Amino acid sequence: MSIDHGVGAVQSNGMRQVFPRASTSYTLTVRGPGGMDSRSVTVQVSSAPPPPPPASNTPRLSSADLLQQQAQDAFFDYDMSEVRNDARDALTKDAALLKQIFQQDPNFSVIVEGHCDERGSAEYNLALGDRRATSAKDFLVQLGVPADHLKTISYGKERPQCTEASEECWQKNRRAHLSPGQ
Repeated sequence: MSIDHGVGAVQSNGMRQVFPRASTSYTLTVRGPGGMDSRSVTVQVSSAPPPPPPASNTPRLSSADLLQQQAQDAFFDYDMSEVRNDARDALTKDAALLKQIFQQDPNFSVIVEGHCDERGSAEYNLALGDRRATSAKDFLVQLGVPADHLKTISYGKERPQCTEASEECWQKNRRAHLSPGQ
């Protein structure tokens, strides 16, 4: 018994492994006292599928985590609600972030919080915080952020970032802050 394509002689019982690189037809030829016989078989070789892409080691952040980690506060001058230049820069970056978040999570919503420093009455600061939140929201909407995904709330002076009685501390409290909606 022999197999062509360089395999050569084989035993009459048992098996022989072959490892072709491409699809190949093999012919087994048997010769004996009773005559000769041949049989052919084709081994189909297909290319291996491409390996799967490597697993990402960094988990995808939730929209809320993305907002909390990357959004920037917009700061305001004393007793003012107009968006100043540095706040424009922060809100412009926030607008790009929000568009990205809303594209991947269309049901996500954001609360624009208005905050004030401790000076002034609670009532006055609630109204001022509302104007600050509204100014920040309006600026974001002008940059193409969908208004129906934004809500405003004023916390006045009730949630300070800093509690020292200094201008540096008060400035940290005069802000619009973005937080995940419910």
